[in-house]
Amino acid sequence: MLKVKTGDLDKMGLLYERHKKRLFGFFYNMNQNASLSEDLVQNVFVRMLKYKHTFTGEGSFAAWMFRTARNVNYDHFRKNKNSRFQEDVSSLQYRGNEMELEEEIDKKESVVQLNLALQRLPEDKREVLLLSKFRELKFSEIGEILGCSEGAAKVKAHRALKELRSVFLQLENKEL
Repeated sequence: MLKVKTGDLDKMGLLYERHKKRLFGFFYNMNQNASLSEDLVQNVFVRMLKYKHTFTGEGSFAAWMFRTARNVNYDHFRKNKNSRFQEDVSSLQYRGNEMELEEEIDKKESVVQLNLALQRLPEDKREVLLLSKFRELKFSEIGEILGCSEGAAKVKAHRALKELRSVFLQLENKEL
């Protein structure tokens, strides 16, 4: 990014190739919409190019990039006030064996239930979980993204995980 900042704009393509999947996963886990997630990834790189002068190189690039992604996500939903999309269970395919099908259905239900539990969390808690558990960022980077200390990021992640567990169990008990 420092080379992009000094005018070597070809390096932005390299950054895009390296990080587009991570950003897509972040956005998809936030909004459950593949098309929107692709658009938001593009917006992140446009914004990174526009605000390249703000990258100092002191912190990690990933933290700066995800802070930009977080702002892009916030701006999009503030402007559009879109509803979140839920995963469709109808994508299950029969594999020929009833036992495999039952296992696949159970697994798919758990994933759907986890996604539903994630969507029921407040956005700030969902975001910290996505960054720590799904994007596997270090807590120092998460703290940098959220504008807090590493310790505070750990506490936020712990509390968010605790609440996710509670919501997941509530959903599970409703099914029984």
